[in-house]
Parts: sequence; structure tokens; C-alpha cells
Amino acid sequence: MTESLESWRHSGAWFSYRGHAVFVRRAGDPAAPALLLIHGFPTASWDYAPVWDGLAARWRVLTLDMLGFGFSAKPRRYAYRIADQADLVQAFLQAEGIGTYHVLAHDYGDTVAQELLARNSADQHLASVCLLNGGIFPETHRPLPIQRLLSSPVGPLVARLSTRSTFAVSMRRIFSRGRPPTADELDSLWSLVTGGDGRAVLAAVSRYRLERRPQRPRWVGALQTARAPLRLINGTDDPIAGSAMAARYRELVPAPDVVELEGVGHYPQIEAPERVLRAYCNFRAGIP
Repeated sequence: MTESLESWRHSGAWFSYRGHAVFVRRAGDPAAPALLLIHGFPTASWDYAPVWDGLAARWRVLTLDMLGFGFSAKPRRYAYRIADQADLVQAFLQAEGIGTYHVLAHDYGDTVAQELLARNSADQHLASVCLLNGGIFPETHRPLPIQRLLSSPVGPLVARLSTRSTFAVSMRRIFSRGRPPTADELDSLWSLVTGGDGRAVLAAVSRYRLERRPQRPRWVGALQTARAPLRLINGTDDPIAGSAMAARYRELVPAPDVVELEGVGHYPQIEAPERVLRAYCNFRAGIP
């Protein structure tokens, strides 16, 4: 059973970044290899609750709600850039005393992971990267109309007019038909988006999508030249970043390691947690 949102928050802690409060979670053996979970847009780290215990039984697991997301601060006057979110991640890892780490990322988190991979260094060594569904390649990313509107000049108005009902319609479109989000999941996810005056920053946060094309050489290049092991776990029924994204990954990434989950949509870790856990553990088992 997935941990409730209330329990998830109560079991968390806080980290300060540039004067802003950032929600973090830790679990597992502190002596085990570190695994960082990076969430997607527009939700938060609670997305990983269905696989949390399974991962924490094997590794030292850490996650956080990035600025503008979930329980973390959502400052109105802030430049929500992917590079800054990567700075936040690196500051958190440094505070935790972590030099070598692995990443499991989803959606927006994929792009943050690509930036971290582009920065990979001896001081903070990224030992492996596993990506779930996300806009890894801008040419095969198919955002929903609401996403296009949010990142447009009318984005602030669209955000203010968003309701739990319109949110539910969008989420049901990106989950698979065989496993739609439950009412409780929608309530929790909606509260993560809107809590802390989230509507006021939703448009600003969503503009990350506009960074992907100008930054494509850096972020796609990071995958193509990576020395760290990579794997893509892809829900093929995702209308945003499903089978077409997986096909493009096979075309562009050398020696592509792809696990396709048939009948799964945009949120594999929620829709098919056992399959994601199995695919991820198999990936890690193959890394010396």
C-alpha cells in the first residue's frame, strides 16, 4: 500500500537552499550506495512512494521536492531554471556528505539528471542514471495543450483558472487506460501542485520546457557521451513521452538499454511500481 501524503510529509525533513525551505526524505542504510530520486512536473517526490520501501531495503535512498514543487518553498520572484535545480541537488548531496551517487529520475527530473550528467565530476560522481518517461528529446516530446498554454504568455492566467477537475482530466489522459489515477491519488497530487500558493508559480515553473531546445546539444550530448551506465524504463502508453521517445533513445544513445512497459502510461512508478522496481534492480545488478 502506498504511503499516504500526510505520512510522507511527517517522515521528511528540511534543507535550506538560498534561504528557501526544501523538503527532503531519507531512508535506508547510510553505509549503502546512495540513490537519488528526482521527481517530475508538476508533482513532487511523493510520486516515488510506491517504490520507496523496495528501494530503501537495498540502498541509501534520498529525494527532495525541488523549488516550486510539493512541500518545498514556491517563491514568486524566482528564475526556475533547470541549472538552478541541479545546483540545488548538488548542494543537498554535498550537505549529506555524498560524493558518489546513482539517479532514478522521471519527467522534469530527467532533464535535471541530464544536466547533472553533463556536469559529472570526480567530486560528485554520478555512477549510473535510470530515466523514466520524460522529455529527453524535445523533437519527440508531445506536451499536452495545457502544458503548452502554461509555458506561453497566458500561462499565469491558465494557472489561476486551473481546478481539481481540469487537473484530473489531464492526469487521466497521461495515465494508461488500464490503470487510471484513483480519486485519492488525484487529491494528493492536486494538493502537491496547489499547496503553498502553487498556482502562483505554476506557469513560471512550467517554462522549463522552453529550455530543452536551446540546451539540446548539452543535454542530449550528455547521454551520448556518458561513461556512467544508463537505462530507460518507458511506459509505452504515455501520449507525452511513450514509445516514440523510446524509439528515439535507441536511435541516438550508444548501446541503448531500454525496458518498455506495455500498458503503462506517463507515471510508471505509480502505475506499475513492481515492474519498475524489478527493472531498476536488474539494472543495478549489472553494474559492478
